[in-house]
Amino acid sequence: MPIRRGLEYDSRPMARYFKSDNTAPAAPEMLEAIAAANHGYARGYGDDEWSTRLDERFSALFEKPVRVFPVSTGTAANTLALATWIPPYGAVLTHEEGHIVRDECGAPEFMTGGARLILMQGDGAKVTPQAIESALAANPTSVHTVQPRALSITQATELGTVYTPSEVQSLSNIAHARGLAVHMDGARFANAVASLGCTPAEITWRAGVDVLSFGATKNGALTAEAVVFFDPQRVADFEFRRKRAGHLLSKMRFVSAQLLAYLDNNLWLRLASRANSLAKRLGDAAGAALMHPVEANEVFVRIGESGAATLREKGFEFYDWGAVGSGEARLVVSWDQSEEDVSALSAALIDLRQKG
Repeated sequence: MPIRRGLEYDSRPMARYFKSDNTAPAAPEMLEAIAAANHGYARGYGDDEWSTRLDERFSALFEKPVRVFPVSTGTAANTLALATWIPPYGAVLTHEEGHIVRDECGAPEFMTGGARLILMQGDGAKVTPQAIESALAANPTSVHTVQPRALSITQATELGTVYTPSEVQSLSNIAHARGLAVHMDGARFANAVASLGCTPAEITWRAGVDVLSFGATKNGALTAEAVVFFDPQRVADFEFRRKRAGHLLSKMRFVSAQLLAYLDNNLWLRLASRANSLAKRLGDAAGAALMHPVEANEVFVRIGESGAATLREKGFEFYDWGAVGSGEARLVVSWDQSEEDVSALSAALIDLRQKG
C-alpha cells in the first residue's frame, strides 16, 4: 500500500511516519468497544444505552454536571460549539496559528452564519492577556463593528505548547469580564492533561472554560469527538445545530462506545503520556534545532532544506512547516509509534546536529 505524502504517494516500504497522529491506526480498545456494541438492536440518534451514559461518565471525569454531545470530526466539534455562542454579527478572538484559523476551511464562519475571526499573536501559538486587551480595544461595542462574543484557545496548541491552569484562568477572567464565552479546542486535550499532570477540571471549567471540544481521534479513536458544555443550562440550541449540520449520527452507539472505552482505566491518558514521552526524546535529540518546548506530542525543528531531504532519504515522513524554504519541519508522535522508529529518528537528528 503506497504511503501518502502531500498530494503524491511514496512507495517506499520502510517509510516511518511522523506526519500526524491522524495517520495512526485505532487503538485495540476502541475496536473492541465497537465490536462489543455491535450486537442486537439499539435505539438511534443518541437514545442508545452507550450514549445515554456519556453525561454521567464525563460528569465524573470533570467533577461537575456536564452535557456531552458526540460528533464525528474535530471541525464539527469546534464550529458547532462556537456557533451556539456566537451570532452572525459576532466575532471570535483566537490565535493566528489556531486550528480554526489554519485548518478548517472557513467552517467557523460558515457554521456561525458569518461571524468573524479576530486574530492575535503570542509566542508558542499561545494567546496572551495583553493580546486580548488589544483586540478588544480595537473592536469596541458599536453598531458598525462585529461584536466579540467568544475567545477560542487551543490546548495543546498548534505548536505543541500547553496552557497552564493559571494561564487559562487569566485569559478567562478577561474574556468573562467583557461578556465573552471561552471555548477550548481540545483535539489534543489528552496530551495537554498528561503533560500538565493536572485534573481535567483544573484546566477547563475551574479555569473559566465554558465549552470544550474533546478530541479522541488523534489519540487512538476511530472518528470520535465530543462537545462538552460545563453549564448544562447554556446548551441552548446546540442539538438543533448538530442535526442541521449533519452530525446527529443515527448509529451513535459506535461513537459513544469508543468515548466510554477511551475514559475507562485512564486509557486516554496512558496513550497520550506515551506519545508525549517519545516526543520528548525527539526534542532532546534535536538540540539547538528545536524551535519550541516539547510539551505534548509535537516537535518543531529547524533543520534546513538539506536536513529535511536527508531525513526523507532515510525513510522518515513528516510535514514541512513555516514559510517555503524556511527549513522548518513538524514531527508528530502517535500513540502507537514504535520505539524503533523513535530511536532511529533520534539518531538521525543527532547526526544532523553533529554534521551541522
